[in-house]
Amino acid sequence: MSPAAARPRRRADAERSIARIVSAARATLSGNPEATIDEIAKAAGVGRMTLYGHFPSRAELVEAAVVDALRDGEATLSAVDLTGDARDALARLLDSSWTLLAESTALLAAAEGTLPAGRIRDLHAGPSARVEDLIRRGQADGTFRTDLPITWLVNVVHYVVHGAADEVHAGRMNGSEVAATLVATIHSILVAPSSGRSRQRRPSNP
Repeated sequence: MSPAAARPRRRADAERSIARIVSAARATLSGNPEATIDEIAKAAGVGRMTLYGHFPSRAELVEAAVVDALRDGEATLSAVDLTGDARDALARLLDSSWTLLAESTALLAAAEGTLPAGRIRDLHAGPSARVEDLIRRGQADGTFRTDLPITWLVNVVHYVVHGAADEVHAGRMNGSEVAATLVATIHSILVAPSSGRSRQRRPSNP
């Protein structure tokens, strides 16, 4: 075999190795954001030196896993119909892609303390943008509450989604019931309280 023919094969082998490592990192870090390089290498079926040959630091591997997950998520999320009523659109988003939202939230948690804060904000902007846009639409038409900060409401959605994934991993919730449970829970948090419930009752005069 000529040297020219060997180089493409080595590149292809390296690309497959990288893909296995990144896939293993996504799966491992989603379940345990504190997973070590050794645990990821074992999950990928490669040696520690092979992994370091492609990703010289844990930070580079974590970022590669986050970027790969967000890329896959974007392809799926962009196909979801988010037109019409904000409440219905959010239900469709959660129903079709809660696993992707959960994965991106877990991976971004893994990035905390590993990547610079500015880079984490940049990476988090994509997963948050759709949810924030839907909440703002719902606030504009009176469907969603406006008495709490928008950033808090967006983060609560991600916390609840991540919590649902934890429940599934722990065997306390069936994967088939997650979407309906998420929609009911998040709607109960976001939907604007009626004027009667939003006002605090005054004590009656003695």
